Amino acid sequence: MPGSGKGEFSAIAEDLGIPVIVMGDVIRSEVQKAGLPPVDGSMGVIARKLRDEHGMAAIAKVCIPVIESQKAGVVLVDGIRGDAEVREFSRHFPHFTLIAIDSPLAIRFERLCTRGRSDDLTDISELSARDERESSFGLRSAMDLAAVRVRNCGSLDDYRAAVRSSLTQIIGAI
Repeated sequence: MPGSGKGEFSAIAEDLGIPVIVMGDVIRSEVQKAGLPPVDGSMGVIARKLRDEHGMAAIAKVCIPVIESQKAGVVLVDGIRGDAEVREFSRHFPHFTLIAIDSPLAIRFERLCTRGRSDDLTDISELSARDERESSFGLRSAMDLAAVRVRNCGSLDDYRAAVRSSLTQIIGAI
């Protein structure tokens, strides 16, 4: 979910030498191409438009060639938003492993208030609405399919240790 710690997870993966593809960057690029302001509402409009035009796995389909171009044994994809994307990645990548990051609404909102991105929110009700929008894409269903779950409710150091442990286990299993 937004503010759960995906970006920190990705930063740790990069520190370990794992290439990271951010699905939200695809949407941000489309927002820019459309000449829309880089705010949450624009992100939602474009995400829905892409999925309406190209199916619920639209963002995953755009990311697959980018992932393949990495020529790496392991690539982290940051920001899967639906079960259709999970199925799309699973079809293309035999060792695909989905990781869900769990974090309560209040903690996520607190993080978003201090993150400083143009699409961040200023009211917890906006975050609830964003959660519902993203759930309409199948996010909660996708999270239910996760092979690995990381809980992000404590300190940053605890979370970083859990992420490193998860990544080490996944890499070792491939």
